[in-house]
Amino acid sequence: MSGTHPSPTRTQDERSPGLPGRVATAARAALLALVHTASGYFLSVAYMSGVADPWERDAAIHSGIASSLALIVSAVAALLTRMFIRAGRLRRWWYVLPALTAAAALLRLTVLAP
Repeated sequence: MSGTHPSPTRTQDERSPGLPGRVATAARAALLALVHTASGYFLSVAYMSGVADPWERDAAIHSGIASSLALIVSAVAALLTRMFIRAGRLRRWWYVLPALTAAAALLRLTVLAP
């Protein structure tokens, strides 16, 4: 039983992927940043749609559409984040960004709706 099991720790070569691995990680992070930028844009449109009159339907409809789009883009970002983290290229803190944007979109759709 002694010495027959492989060590669960990774070797130095597996932890530092070299230049191609770093380029792949940077590309994945750039893709996620682009998706989060789109989500942030939809959120800003949703929150900036001002209501001049409390009974104005157009502003409420536009806010709902923008919030829904932000929620959809946040879900796509969460799926991409999960895929990239499972591949071992990104850290777990990347889950915070889609969670925050999804929470902000849900708040605008429900509690903070115009």
